[in-house]
Amino acid sequence: MHLFLALLTVAQPPACAATATSLTPTSWRATLAPIPPDAPRHGLRAVADIPLPGPANRFDYQSVDDAARRLYISHMNAGRLVVFDLDASKVLREVSGVDRATGVWAVPAHHTVYVSAAGRHEVAAVDDRTLTVTARIGGIRFPDGIAYAADEHRLFVSDEAGQADVVIDARTNAKRATIPLGGEAGNTHYDSVSHCILVAVQTRNELVAIDPVRERVVARYDLPGADHPHGFALDEPGRLAFVSSEGNGALQVVDLRTMRVLSTRRVGDDPDVLAWDAAWRRLYVASESGVLSAFAVDGAVLRPSGDVRAPHAHTVSVDPRTHRVYVPLENVGGRPVLRVLEPAP
Repeated sequence: MHLFLALLTVAQPPACAATATSLTPTSWRATLAPIPPDAPRHGLRAVADIPLPGPANRFDYQSVDDAARRLYISHMNAGRLVVFDLDASKVLREVSGVDRATGVWAVPAHHTVYVSAAGRHEVAAVDDRTLTVTARIGGIRFPDGIAYAADEHRLFVSDEAGQADVVIDARTNAKRATIPLGGEAGNTHYDSVSHCILVAVQTRNELVAIDPVRERVVARYDLPGADHPHGFALDEPGRLAFVSSEGNGALQVVDLRTMRVLSTRRVGDDPDVLAWDAAWRRLYVASESGVLSAFAVDGAVLRPSGDVRAPHAHTVSVDPRTHRVYVPLENVGGRPVLRVLEPAP
């Protein structure tokens, strides 16, 4: 009996470490790493424009499955998911039936790619082996960003219009809960160090922490100087959050140990999607205005390494293995392309 109780105790998921003033466990020692000596410190250069299928209209979020070497791209206004082979540099398939596709997140542990189909007010589950929709989870007003808490096998989906995060069980593809946020939900991420779900609540200028076990908000953090924060990325070991604001084109560095804003920089107008290359400590911020801003992150200091300008360059992803940067553009010469860039030596 004692062994059985001990096994039950071990099997419990870790608790969310959020307090009123910190998103970091007291035992954690942050590693504020310098820029690696082998990492380029300069801007980006384009190496390819790869034709994409479908009409010349808007794309949205992307998700990299590094193990399968795939990039999943939401072709929002085509209502499709584009499946791209990172090693072969070619499109493998399109998945239809995901009307107004916004957020996307690959969960290899369940052989599933989840797509926010905002036009259907649902999240679609796509089998990554057959590339077919196998489940639909409805009743979400405007599903957007998606995060996955692996210990709990739960998805957390930003419901922007519903001012909530929606919880989905990845084992059953059933909706578990709706967590009110008190404002419009921007993007949602899982922080593996604090074991919390973080949400940018854009109409309150806050980061909000959710306990993924209890499925409720446990802490709120003001972001002084933010105006409609929507996208963000995490340097988890270094305990930094990079938060962009649509209202004033600001990029803030937030210390997750103290929840204080360390610095603020300007990026393009209406910043949308961010991508973080942890190995090379490079941050990319894509803006609705068509500006892709690149930074080298030296400890907690952002060092600008140049901007790239291209129409509708508002979504970005990075391959953690090759460090190549991917920007789908809706209309280059009348057709959509995937622009591939790499840091300049």
